[in-house]
Amino acid sequence: MQEDTLVEYDAFCPYCDTLLTLLIDPSQGSHVTWEDCHQCCAPIQLAIEVSLVTGELESVSLGSDDDVL
Repeated sequence: MQEDTLVEYDAFCPYCDTLLTLLIDPSQGSHVTWEDCHQCCAPIQLAIEVSLVTGELESVSLGSDDDVL
């Protein structure tokens, strides 16, 4: 993974509403992953969508551990 492939994405924690800056690697394609909030430590589910055509980040959905993304 090269540093220049990372995309910064700002979002709010679904638990405590803290602003998070996520670093996303679009070269991994569309996928679901987990990241802990740096403020409240709650597990956040991330659904990352990457364009098959351009390889660019299309969308990021965040959810709590009870959400189905």
